[in-house]
Amino acid sequence: MRAMFQAALAGGLFVLGLSAPLQAADLIVEISDYRFTPAEVRIKPGDTVTWLNREKRTSHSVLFEGTGEESERFFPDEKWSRAFPQAGRFEYHCGPHPEMKGVVIVGD
Repeated sequence: MRAMFQAALAGGLFVLGLSAPLQAADLIVEISDYRFTPAEVRIKPGDTVTWLNREKRTSHSVLFEGTGEESERFFPDEKWSRAFPQAGRFEYHCGPHPEMKGVVIVGD
């Protein structure tokens, strides 16, 4: 009887482990010296990327090349975040400084 209880308990814990929700991750991209660091990030669907402006005096934005979607400008020590619910390759640059480039690669 005890063996059956232990097997049932272990089976229940196994099922619970599989059904636990996965938490989305939040990855930080720092902006300094007119660069996105890291310039390439790889995340899973549902994760969020947060861009953090570490410049001393300059505002930046994040402009996605494929859609034209652009963040508002954010100033030193401000940040902007975007979730990526679907897989794909999302190339971007800074709106006011197009030489600053980066890419978010979303996959499993």
